[in-house]
Amino acid sequence: MPRRTNTGRQTAKLRRVNPLDAAGITYIDYKDTDLLRKFISDRGKIRSRRVTHVTRQQQRRIAQAIRTHRLHPHLPATAQAGRIT
Repeated sequence: MPRRTNTGRQTAKLRRVNPLDAAGITYIDYKDTDLLRKFISDRGKIRSRRVTHVTRQQQRRIAQAIRTHRLHPHLPATAQAGRIT
């Protein structure tokens, strides 16, 4: 079976935009719960750069802010920790 070739059309890969740059955020504050929740999974894990599309430096700052945030009672370590059963 012959191999199919692209017939002149080039497929453009869509690159996701950095969410921090798009929002104009330059400083990541550990007290900003709404911002940090975007970078935490429902299991309480820090999302990877591949998922969040931030730079290495921004990822390090986000991770440090989340760790600092967990030390203070702003954000539970997991989503289930704050719920009373």
